[in-house]
Amino acid sequence: MAFEPHDLSPDRSARDLFGARLRHHREKAGLSLRRLAEELNYSKSHLARIERAESLPYDDLPARLDTCFGTDGLFTSLYELARKEPFPRRFRRVIEIASRATVIRQYASATVPGLLQTPELALRSLRCGHPYAPDAEIEAMATARIDRQTRLALPKPPRCWFILDEAVLRRRVGSPDVMRHQMVSLIERGTSPHVTIQVLPYDAGEHAEMGGSLTLYTLPDEPLLAYLEGSRSGTIVEDRDEVVELEESYDLLKAMALSPRDSEAMIRAATEDWTPCEPPRT
Repeated sequence: MAFEPHDLSPDRSARDLFGARLRHHREKAGLSLRRLAEELNYSKSHLARIERAESLPYDDLPARLDTCFGTDGLFTSLYELARKEPFPRRFRRVIEIASRATVIRQYASATVPGLLQTPELALRSLRCGHPYAPDAEIEAMATARIDRQTRLALPKPPRCWFILDEAVLRRRVGSPDVMRHQMVSLIERGTSPHVTIQVLPYDAGEHAEMGGSLTLYTLPDEPLLAYLEGSRSGTIVEDRDEVVELEESYDLLKAMALSPRDSEAMIRAATEDWTPCEPPRT
C-alpha cells in the first residue's frame, strides 16, 4: 500500500512537529520513505507512522536522523518532548477532557478501565491492541496510562463511578497472576470514598451498550459529554439529545448492576478463581 501523507499541525503537539520536521528534511534531501528506511536500516511502515504523528520513534532513531540530515540534535530534542505525549492525537482530546472532569461515570464491557488498571494489565492490554508496536512505545503508553491515575490521589479527586461487565473479571488478560493482582487492586480501589465499583452480572441479560464502553464526563461550567469507545475507535458525543439518551442508558445499567457490596463479593470470588491451587501434599 502506498504511503499517503496527510496534514500535520506542528503547533498542536510535539508528535506533529516531529513528523512535520521529518517529512520536511526527507523531502528536502530528495528521499522517499523507502529510501530513507534503507539508509537508516529502519522499518518503512514505522517511519510512515512517525511522519503521520501516529507513533513514536524508538531506539536511537532520533540521533540517527540528526546524523543523516545534519540537524545538530533537532530530532533528539523533539523526541524528548514527543515522548511525553505517548497517545496518538485522536485520543488526546478525550484525555484532556478526562483530566478536567469532576465526575467520571464509566461502563466497561471488555476490560478494566484505564483509571483502575495495574501496570501489568495495562502493558498486556496495550500490547494486545497494538501487536506490531515496538516494546518501547507500549511501555511509554502504559506509563502514561498509569500516570493518569495520580488524579485519584489528589486532595480533591474526581468522583468516579465504574460499572464493570462480569466479563471484565472472567476474561484472562495476561497470566492468572496478572488477573489476581488486578482483582486485588479493584477491591482496594473500591474502598476509596470517591470511587464506586459495581459489577453487571451475566444474568442481567442484554442491554443497549453491549460490546462497547461508555463514559460520561461532568466538567465545570460545561455541558455533560459522553465518550463511546470500541476496540478500534472512539467517539466524543456532544449533541445534547444523544448525551441525554446515553446518560439514561448508563442509569439503567447502574440499576441492573449488583450493589457495591455484592460487587465486591463477586470480585473477591474472581480473585479466588485466579489464584492457583496448591498441589496436594504427598
